[in-house]
Amino acid sequence: MPRNLALIFVLLLSIVAAGQSNYAVVTGSIFDPQQHPIVGASVNLTSSATGAVRHTVTNASGLYEIPGLQPGSYELRVTAPDFGTSAQPLQLEVAQRLAVDIRLQVESRKEAVEVSSIPEAIHTTEAAVGEVVEPTSVQNLPLNGRMLIDLVLTVPGAHVSHGAQTGNTNPLYWRPGQRSAVSVGGSRPNGNYFLLDGTTNTDPTFNTQNLSPSPDAVQEFKVQTGSYSAEMGGAGGGQINIVTRGGSNQYHGTAYEFLRNGFMDASSFNDMGNNHMVQNDFGASFGGPIVHNRTFFFVNYEGFRHAMTDTMRRNCSSRLTFHSPM
Repeated sequence: MPRNLALIFVLLLSIVAAGQSNYAVVTGSIFDPQQHPIVGASVNLTSSATGAVRHTVTNASGLYEIPGLQPGSYELRVTAPDFGTSAQPLQLEVAQRLAVDIRLQVESRKEAVEVSSIPEAIHTTEAAVGEVVEPTSVQNLPLNGRMLIDLVLTVPGAHVSHGAQTGNTNPLYWRPGQRSAVSVGGSRPNGNYFLLDGTTNTDPTFNTQNLSPSPDAVQEFKVQTGSYSAEMGGAGGGQINIVTRGGSNQYHGTAYEFLRNGFMDASSFNDMGNNHMVQNDFGASFGGPIVHNRTFFFVNYEGFRHAMTDTMRRNCSSRLTFHSPM
């Protein structure tokens, strides 16, 4: 590849990586006991799941920033010459910009500050309004049909709406089982914008969700209802940003099957005595390390089988016309 083309290719990759909206950012300032900035302090951020370490140092103003972080649990450790050590856990959310300011003690006092509690996420560096549906909610809340989009309804300002996104208006433009009829902040359902791992997941026809991932493959997602940043703005409604799960240093898996049938159901008049229905929703997920602290894997499969009878009633009417001879 020519040198100039290779340079352009690297720049494009850098722009795409920087523009992904699923990554979190940790930023802040490092001070001494007199609130003076500490220059050259070493800042290490370690992932609890994979052991990956991100390293940076503070600048002349005592500021640091670590971008491009996947949501999850981390430990932030700060050291500096002639000062003690500070360590504290962090829980980063999707597309979060977390500001953490730290004050180090002088080394002569032989103090190492170890913080065991996770600091409260106060969004002082962004104006976006929204809510994060955390992994606990994704894993434990009941879902009729395992539709992840239903969890959007737990966010304030979101409710069930109508239109082509319900999936029953025009089957030519509808993907079965991927309803998206949710109104966020008073907007229409076709005003929502869906992202999956930082990339567009919006069908261009009716602005429905393009791919509905299995809840077992989703770590968390964020629903922004207003004041979006420049990296969002794909539509004027809710910005639904989904992040899928990845492997870690611990093996973990799930297996499930949900069965529904009409064997014990009563027959209505429309069934005409035939209410056969069998529905199976099954799948499994599994993840873990390939090389400890270096390479990981995660796989997921979900199958859906649905068989039922449909009864059609048709009202026929006839009209006889008599013509009398003139």
